[in-house]
Amino acid sequence: MSSSRELKTIAIQGERGSNSHMAALEMMGADDGALDILPCTLSSDVIDAVLAGRVDGAVLPIENSLHGSVAEHYDLLLEHAIRIDRESLLRIRHNLIAAPGVELAEIRRVLSHPVALSQCRHYLAAFSQARATPFYDTAGSVKHLMAERLDDTAGIAPALAAEEYGANILVAGIEDNAENFTRFHLLRRSDSASVAVGEANKLSLAFAVEHRPGTLVAALQLLADSGVDLTKIESRPVPGSPWEYIFYVDFRFSSVDVAEHALAGLQAHCRMVKELGRYAAA
Repeated sequence: MSSSRELKTIAIQGERGSNSHMAALEMMGADDGALDILPCTLSSDVIDAVLAGRVDGAVLPIENSLHGSVAEHYDLLLEHAIRIDRESLLRIRHNLIAAPGVELAEIRRVLSHPVALSQCRHYLAAFSQARATPFYDTAGSVKHLMAERLDDTAGIAPALAAEEYGANILVAGIEDNAENFTRFHLLRRSDSASVAVGEANKLSLAFAVEHRPGTLVAALQLLADSGVDLTKIESRPVPGSPWEYIFYVDFRFSSVDVAEHALAGLQAHCRMVKELGRYAAA
């Protein structure tokens, strides 16, 4: 089995200093200088970098405990020859960040990704002196205010963004809900050597059933009868086929035989089954 240290380059969606950057560092067990991060504008660019071999792997969010699943990333998992090697959970902490020397009383505008703004709604409502403005990225907001030398603007971003761009945290932990976690996946090309850590006890897959009554219930019953613990189910529409869906499931298993039995049952019942990865549950 390969070591985490063999992964030197990781692609992320968003800027350096983002939650994805933090998740990559934690997942690899590396400090910032030991891991080469490739920031990408689009999630599809992240996958392209993996498939082209420009990076050793990618770290993408798949689900947030408050906002739910990242639908686009499920679609990318299905469409491309990539697999999940690992998962991690990152506690999301939002901080009000400004340029050094700027005081809280001077802030008239707050920039951040719309999701981050919505997760800090209570703080921003009370902080009436400033106008909340959507921006393309959390860490990108800090990068922007530092590059433009804005002394009336703050960003909402992880602490790593302040460190990355030489900014200052004005107020730490302004998120509304402390139970805010994002689940990230480490993704690699399907033909690459495994870098899984720990014994695999969780499996992610996608499947499609025939479009007739009772087929989904029967598929789920097969999983139940096989003895696996279904932890998540997600549906996504099939492009060009109205009211037909691909189902994504995660399940935990006690042994390889149990996992294989579950897969065999689905493959006999479903018109399509794609295993997306086996890994140790976070």
